Amino acid sequence: MDPVVHFEMPYQDKQRMADFYSKTFGWVPKMLGPDMNDYVVVATSETDSATMLPKKPGMINGGFYKKSADAPVPSVVIAVDDIKASMEKVKASGGQIVGLQPSGEPYMIPGTGLYVAIIDSEGNRVSMLQPLPMNN
Repeated sequence: MDPVVHFEMPYQDKQRMADFYSKTFGWVPKMLGPDMNDYVVVATSETDSATMLPKKPGMINGGFYKKSADAPVPSVVIAVDDIKASMEKVKASGGQIVGLQPSGEPYMIPGTGLYVAIIDSEGNRVSMLQPLPMNN
């Protein structure tokens, strides 16, 4: 069974969003720069300082991306062991692969893993991540 490991939502004003979630829920934002499309990673629970993963089983963190007319709606990210095999399963089950690089390959998120967005059989946007192996 592949678990949900992350959520994503759009923002209109990055600082306003970060202030809201920080003040309201105590989430800790990490602002990324233009090289990462001004993405904001948020820790929603206590994380391990080495891996940045939640310490408590079952907890997930998330991120925010800049809202635009063609930006996707909020979604969840599902961890998979083999992203290419999972992409084939998506297509075989009636879904679509979207958001690939121009080469047709998933995106490599530095320090995180391979990422691709999909549209499920019901028209919902979901993402898949093949995490990089952790160094123990």
